[in-house]
Amino acid sequence: MKRICFTFSVVILCCVSLLTFAASAKTIHLLMEAVPDTFYIQDLLPEFEKETGIKVEFEIVNYAQMHGKLLPQLLSPKGVYDAIVVDNYWAGEFPAAGWLERLEPYVEKTPGIKLEDYLPSMLDMVGYYEGKLYMIPFYNYTMILIYRNDLLTQAGAVIPDTVEEYVDLCSRMTQDIDGDGEVDIYGTSMMGLKPDPICMEWSNYLFSSGGDYYDENWHAIINSPEAVKATRLYAKNMHLNAPMGAPGFGFDEAINVMAQGKAFSLVTFWMFFTTLNDPSESQVAGKVLFQAMPGGVNLNGGWGWAIPKSSPDKEAAWKFISWVESPKIAIKRALQGGAPTRRDAFQAPEVVEKFAYYPLIMKGLEKAKHVPEFLYSTQMIEIVGRELSLTVEGKDAQKALDEVAGELNKLTKKANLY
Repeated sequence: MKRICFTFSVVILCCVSLLTFAASAKTIHLLMEAVPDTFYIQDLLPEFEKETGIKVEFEIVNYAQMHGKLLPQLLSPKGVYDAIVVDNYWAGEFPAAGWLERLEPYVEKTPGIKLEDYLPSMLDMVGYYEGKLYMIPFYNYTMILIYRNDLLTQAGAVIPDTVEEYVDLCSRMTQDIDGDGEVDIYGTSMMGLKPDPICMEWSNYLFSSGGDYYDENWHAIINSPEAVKATRLYAKNMHLNAPMGAPGFGFDEAINVMAQGKAFSLVTFWMFFTTLNDPSESQVAGKVLFQAMPGGVNLNGGWGWAIPKSSPDKEAAWKFISWVESPKIAIKRALQGGAPTRRDAFQAPEVVEKFAYYPLIMKGLEKAKHVPEFLYSTQMIEIVGRELSLTVEGKDAQKALDEVAGELNKLTKKANLY
């Protein structure tokens, strides 16, 4: 009888323990873009679950779906996403709308997260908004100029210092090698698809020519002489030195032309340098190098971690963010080919041994510049992309940018920025 009672007691205790564990176990949900860094983190999630007992579930979608999926959850009193990632296009919109938690209190209680470890350009872009911390930088996608060093050497040329000279070099490198009247090597592969690809690519021309979208008082200067010149050079390069289909190319199509050995140069995201040097994916592996855009100012881009005010479990969300952004995990991500935002991940000896060019990427990030961030950044990109596309089709650059400036001023006025 005693043995039966003892056995029954043990069973009861085990059941209570299992119920207690089940009650304490948590699952948090995040919406993530289908990019390499997301999958690198996904592979590491068992470590987080083992350390914390918190299970993490990623809902992975492509970029075009993300904004539309996030908005209803951000507007809801209680959403389904415990933490989110915020593209720099939305890094003004989301905090300005009051949808994100301030993160200073979380950082202050977490010794492992030191903001000084992050590159200032990343914190400025996907960290702070109007001097307040709403995001922790997640990954970067700054743009660079990738070029065929073998073709450059054969031509006895060098990468020039200005955008105008770069366009001239592209004209020189556009070649009919076999004399059949058809171009075999284009001076550049470009992406004219609107609104994002064309706007992002063109911004490198704009910034490196001394132009900008707005001045410090949020008045549009996108129709300045520098901006008009940059736009004319961009359209010239598209027409004279890029494949015929380039006005409709997105990121993938532009990369494919380069990977097939049909272009001398390409302005694109730095992580594609690895792709173009992979013999299994590229015919130009070992022949390409990269540097900053001639003129010296590349477009910066990136994502930041954030906690929505509608988050069901803010503390668990922060526990995940502080884990994924710890030096240990940041370095593991970098070793897989991830895109760091922290200096220690860029400079870790084991990372540099595997990817010798990472310190050069970090140096480029220090000077990179992002598009203006405010409540209507998404609409701004749509307007600019629309008029750039029309300019490529033949619309006068000055007229197009004058119209853009008028519309951009309406956006900042609507946002009460002046």
